[in-house]
Amino acid sequence: MARLIVWNLMTLDGYMEGPGHDLSFHSDVWGDELEQLSIAQLRVAGALMFGRRTHDLMASYWPNAGGESAEVADFMNTLPKFVFSRSVTQSGWRNVQMFGDDAAATTERLKRETDKDIFIFGSADLVAQLGAAGLIDEYRIGICPVLLGGGTPLFKPGATQKLRLIEARAYGTGIVVNRYVPQA
Repeated sequence: MARLIVWNLMTLDGYMEGPGHDLSFHSDVWGDELEQLSIAQLRVAGALMFGRRTHDLMASYWPNAGGESAEVADFMNTLPKFVFSRSVTQSGWRNVQMFGDDAAATTERLKRETDKDIFIFGSADLVAQLGAAGLIDEYRIGICPVLLGGGTPLFKPGATQKLRLIEARAYGTGIVVNRYVPQA
């Protein structure tokens, strides 16, 4: 049975993206160390999971990515991808399965049917929904040393859950990656 792992970068003031879906702060912390962490995580992944907006962003970037990110691009394009959308039923990206409304029940089934871990990138609405359903097994949050003052928060107001820190690691670019598991 797969574990469901959230992997996201977040600013110090809690935003996963700036106004207008700006992700430029990612380049402030990206470097060899974070790329190696990403590759290590993708090597153990059985699948990726996205909400529709994150899927659209990823599908517009990774199929044509190369250069320094070629190894990451290979994983992103090859791994199975599970996408939840209430409005889109098809994707032009390789290895995508689209699902409709019942994200919690479908995710429970996908966790049972997938041997290796499933990683959710971005997808704040989906993370909130699956977290509330108790389906997220681990949160891996890269805290970036930047304040945006606005944007899309990673965690929705009103959501409460106790977490236990299992690892914290600082990288040379200033990002700190924290790993948390839900606390009973």
